[in-house]
Amino acid sequence: MAERMLKFVSVERDMPEKRAVIARARDFHEIYADFLDAKASEQASRCSQCGVPFCQTHCPLHNNIPDWLRMTAEGRLREAYDLSQATSAMPEVCGRICPQDRLCEGNCVIEQSGHGTVTIGAVERYLTDKAWEEGWVAPLVPIADLGQSVGIVGAGPAGLAAADMLRSLGYKVTVYERHDRAGGLLIYGIPNFKLEKEVVQRRTARLADGGVEFRLGFEVGRDATLAELRARHDAVLIATGVYKARELTVPGAGSQGVAPALDYLIASNRKGLGDAVPAYESGELNASGKNVVVIGGGDTAMDCVRTAVRQGATSVTCLYRRDRANMPGSMREVAHAEEEGVVFEWLASPRSVKGDASGADGVRAVRMRLGPPDASGRHAPEEVPGADFDLKADLVIKALGFDPEDLPSAFGAPELKTTRWGTVRADLRNLMTNIDGVFAAGDIVRGASLVVWALRDGRDAAEAIDRYLQAKTAAERKPALVAAE
Repeated sequence: MAERMLKFVSVERDMPEKRAVIARARDFHEIYADFLDAKASEQASRCSQCGVPFCQTHCPLHNNIPDWLRMTAEGRLREAYDLSQATSAMPEVCGRICPQDRLCEGNCVIEQSGHGTVTIGAVERYLTDKAWEEGWVAPLVPIADLGQSVGIVGAGPAGLAAADMLRSLGYKVTVYERHDRAGGLLIYGIPNFKLEKEVVQRRTARLADGGVEFRLGFEVGRDATLAELRARHDAVLIATGVYKARELTVPGAGSQGVAPALDYLIASNRKGLGDAVPAYESGELNASGKNVVVIGGGDTAMDCVRTAVRQGATSVTCLYRRDRANMPGSMREVAHAEEEGVVFEWLASPRSVKGDASGADGVRAVRMRLGPPDASGRHAPEEVPGADFDLKADLVIKALGFDPEDLPSAFGAPELKTTRWGTVRADLRNLMTNIDGVFAAGDIVRGASLVVWALRDGRDAAEAIDRYLQAKTAAERKPALVAAE
């Protein structure tokens, strides 16, 4: 191992080639090229093979990163892929969109020692793309036919991860999705330059080919109540995510030209998928030729500013009330955006949207400073007196985060308990709600979070559902066995 690994001293960190700004800012293709085999092996060989692998412990999926890096360095690529997919339903997705700088790579020991982190995400993406090319991605084949069915509400990452595991175990799985494509935010929320849609579609196709039934355009509450789904299935998993946009509460926020981030991103992604999008064609949700101001500092805000650049905006500004160090989004995404010409107004908050009801023409903002920490430990921003300024804006995008929808009302299930934040209340030991046989996982339980956490939650929910159904089956069989004796 020593000959092939621990090369971080002699081999520098090297990411796959990044497309030039002038080229990538004109289209929606992914910005990184693929690793060549030799380069992937070289970069994997930089791993220090820690006795306590912090990269693994800080990965929500606890991927066995050091071992598949070693296998990659040794040229054992199929074994490396097999190991990487053993703990993840979508390693090629995580390799593309996980904020590795905050998770595995951010906790890499050699990064802490000043040698630059191992390019974990790039190698993970390389391995799974290689597996698809070589035909190593095995079809989904159930190990048994258990004769029980599970209904999953939501075809986002949590729902898809659960469907993958449950179908593999032998359950009949039906996924109910209100949109016309499976994938949730992976399809409609995340732009192509981070995650091309073919990457998601081949995963959902594998599930469908393996017997997972997708009921698209199906809205629980409209097409069936939660009680009716319970009658159809032996267990139900709620994995809807959180989609209700937080409102911008300043004068003028209701004007034409002020758009929720998700509406804007869905319009762009639908256009890329070849759909007819009237709001895009009319210019309502199209940044072409406009001065764009995006309000917010998370990854969704970064998706919006970088989409606006590619749509041909005249200018793009991101307005965030805290400083760069306290920004919740990935620092890599901020760097990409800056390279592409986005202007960041740190420590600035909107005071009003200028213009009239028929259209916005600017944003009045105020400079902020960081005061004492709030209840969460973050420094609370406060206004700087007399520090107002104006920004040009024909399109204002509010990317302030997401809250849960009112599922008890929407699902016709007033008995479904929620938390004071509106998320579904689930027992963290087994992810079951207060309704027997109804489970919940992903953002609808933990609040808006990362795709990798949704994948983890989906797998945990699948294991919990399996335990529940196995125990239920055993309990039903016991009286018959006693009677036979």
